[in-house]
Amino acid sequence: MLLPLFEWCEATRVGAAIRDSLWLFPVIEAFHLVAFALIGGTILVVDLRLLGVGVRTPVAPLARSVQPWLVGSLAVMIPSGILLFLSEAIKCYYSFPFWVKMWSLLLALAFTFTIRRRVVSADPAALRTAWRRTAAVVSILLWSGVAWGGRWIGFSG
Repeated sequence: MLLPLFEWCEATRVGAAIRDSLWLFPVIEAFHLVAFALIGGTILVVDLRLLGVGVRTPVAPLARSVQPWLVGSLAVMIPSGILLFLSEAIKCYYSFPFWVKMWSLLLALAFTFTIRRRVVSADPAALRTAWRRTAAVVSILLWSGVAWGGRWIGFSG
């Protein structure tokens, strides 16, 4: 059902240009990976704080201070990921790691901007430690799925 869409994506001029260029794919991928590293850092610093690790900075101000980095990194990571996808869409269609990455990304974004955001902004006295820790672990697992899937795409057929 989705295969015709993936075939069309790969046949675009942008996809062909990236695929046919010696340098475009690696340059785009470098931006993609740096953006993901920044996302990982912003997520991890807040999640570790939710787990009780680190200095005793309150979670809410810490999360607010890294929010621009998170959003800015997403603004680089998503378009660069789309460009990388266009250059090898058919390979992605048949790639189990690609689907792991996409589902993990969808769930991680939804979780980060809904449940995790509520946990981070909640009054610490009104929220059980178990909820904060659960949110942190779920967040780390979801974002790790994105990283695992993305890394493994490069090693799969």
